[in-house]
Amino acid sequence: MSDAIPFLKPRADVLARRDQIVADLTDLLPPECLVHEPRELVPFETDAFVSYRRLPLAVALPRTTAEVSAIMRYCHRYGIPVVPRGAGTSLSGGAIPQEDAVVLGLSKMNRILEIDLPNRAAVVQAGVTNLNISESVSADGFFYAPDPSSQLACTIGGNIGMNSGGAHCLKYGVTTNNLLGIRMVLVDGTVIELGGKALDAAGYDLLGLVCGHEGQLGIVTEATVRLIAKPEGARPVLFGFEASEEAGACVADVIAAGIIPVAIEFMDKPAIEICEAFAHAGYPLDVGALLIVEVEGSEAEMDATLKDIVEIARRHGVKTVRECQSATEAALIWKGRKSAFGATGRIADYICMDGTVPLSQLSHVLKKTAEIIDHYGLRVANVFHAGDGNMHPLILFNANDPEDAARAEAAGNDILKLCVDAGGCLTGEHGVGIEKRDLMRHQYSEADLAQQMAARAAFDPDWLLNPSKVFPLEGRPAA
Repeated sequence: MSDAIPFLKPRADVLARRDQIVADLTDLLPPECLVHEPRELVPFETDAFVSYRRLPLAVALPRTTAEVSAIMRYCHRYGIPVVPRGAGTSLSGGAIPQEDAVVLGLSKMNRILEIDLPNRAAVVQAGVTNLNISESVSADGFFYAPDPSSQLACTIGGNIGMNSGGAHCLKYGVTTNNLLGIRMVLVDGTVIELGGKALDAAGYDLLGLVCGHEGQLGIVTEATVRLIAKPEGARPVLFGFEASEEAGACVADVIAAGIIPVAIEFMDKPAIEICEAFAHAGYPLDVGALLIVEVEGSEAEMDATLKDIVEIARRHGVKTVRECQSATEAALIWKGRKSAFGATGRIADYICMDGTVPLSQLSHVLKKTAEIIDHYGLRVANVFHAGDGNMHPLILFNANDPEDAARAEAAGNDILKLCVDAGGCLTGEHGVGIEKRDLMRHQYSEADLAQQMAARAAFDPDWLLNPSKVFPLEGRPAA
C-alpha cells in the first residue's frame, strides 16, 4: 500500500547538496529550531494518514514571520521544495514530506498576539491550537466556532490550509467563515497581509482563495479570527433510529423545514458501540443509527426548536429521544463523538473518508456505502457531520496485510466517487492531500483543473510548495 500513491521523484541536485543545505539553514536558525539527524527526522515522516511516509531532508521550526521569510527566500533561491506542517493531524496526507524537501513546521509559533473583544477578533500565530483560542476568551463569554475533533491538537495554520470544520459548523460555518485576515509568506520570502479586523476587505477575495490552499500558495504565519459570543444555553439530544436510512432521511427533512440546529452528528451502530465502549456517554445500544442534535438559545427557544425536530423524527420512526439533564452529561455526549477516531483506532486500523453529499442523497449514499464495503469484504463505522452532509466513513482493515490495505483504499476511492456522482464533492474539510489527488479528475474536467493549477502557479511558478499534493502528477504545467 505504501507504494500505491506515487510521489514526485526527488530532485537529484537538491539531494546532492543536502549537507550544504543543512549548513546554510544552521546559519538562519538557532540549533533548537533545526532538525536534521536521521533519527530525529522520523517523527516528521508522516501525518495522521499513516499509510504513507517519507523522511524529509530537514525540518525547520521557525519562531517568527521573519525567520519563515528567511527560510523561504533561501529555499526559493536554490530550488528546494518546502512542505508546510502544523500539528501533523492531516487525515489526507497533506503534511507528508518527501526526501528532497524541507519541512517547515510552525509548532514554535504558538503565541496569542491580541484579543480584541470590541471588534470580536483575535490575532494569533499559526501554531496556536484551535482549542486554545476558545479557552483564552471563554471567561469573557466568547469562543472560536470551528471545532474539528482534533481541536485539542490541531493548529490554526493547518485549519486554514484545509479549511477545517467540525461538529458545530452547521450553524457557524467552517474556517473560511470565521477567518478575517492573515499574514502570509510567499514562496520567495515576500510577506503579505490579506484582510484584517474589518468584516469586508477591498479588492479581490484572495483570503477566500488562500483558505483551503493546502500549503501550496504560501506559509500562513498569523491569523485574525472571528470571536463569537457564547449562546445563552445549549442542549444536546440523542435520537435513536432503527436504521441509517431513516436517520439520514430525518436529517434531510429537518434542514428542509428551515430548522438549523447548532449541530447534527450521525453515528451508525458500529460507531455507537465503539464510542460508547470508550467514553461511556450513555448512547443507546439498541438502535441502528444515532443522531446527536444540539440546539441553543434561551430555554423557551430550545424547547420550541426541539419540539419541531421531535415531530419530524417521529415521522421517521424514531425509537429513542433522550435529552441531556446536566452539563456533565452534555460533556460526555460530545466526548464520545469527538473521541470517535481515537476510539476506533483502539480496535482496528482505518482509513477515514471525507466526501460531502447533498442532504437529499444522504440515505442513498449510506445504503450504497454499505454495499461497497460488503463488496470488498470489509467493515465500516460511519460517524459524520450529518447536518451539512460531510460523511466520514471509517473503513476498518489490517495494516499488516497488504491485500487488506489495498482493498480498504479501493473501497475508499469508490465511496468518494459515489459522493461526487451523487452531486457532492471529494472533501468537506480534510483536504485533498495525496489521498484524493488522483480522484480530482473524477470531480473536475481538464479545463477546471487547468484553471486551478494556473491560479496555484501564479503564487508558486516552480511548484516548490507541497509539490506532490492536490493535483494529479500527470498533466501539470512544466515548472
